Amino acid sequence: MASIFGFRSRDPARDRQTDGSRLDRLARLFEQIAAEIEAERAGLENRYRTKATNAAFLVEAMENGSASDRRSSEVSALTESILNCERRIAALSRQNGMMKDLRHSLDVVFHEDGASDSATPAEFAKPAGAGRA
Repeated sequence: MASIFGFRSRDPARDRQTDGSRLDRLARLFEQIAAEIEAERAGLENRYRTKATNAAFLVEAMENGSASDRRSSEVSALTESILNCERRIAALSRQNGMMKDLRHSLDVVFHEDGASDSATPAEFAKPAGAGRA
């Protein structure tokens, strides 16, 4: 039977180092995912503007009689594409907000757990990958 006097706990500094490392890995993951979301949103917004411009010119041309009414199916396709873009952009905005909330929650949890005893709040605000001092 082991004696309670033989029990040893880890050094709190080692625990803080482990927690800090875990925080950095999670923060980098959240920031990587947020960057992917932002890149998709930016590309989609560019395509959205192009489709909206094309649809506007096509409708104007049809109204002026310089484009045939047969092109109305093209207008319908552009309209559907624009609506899909709007829905996806809204979904990406929600995802981006969630990533920001998760990142903030991560800081709060690690701060409450005492993992930041030796870290300043500014360290948690700096971008991941910047390294710890």
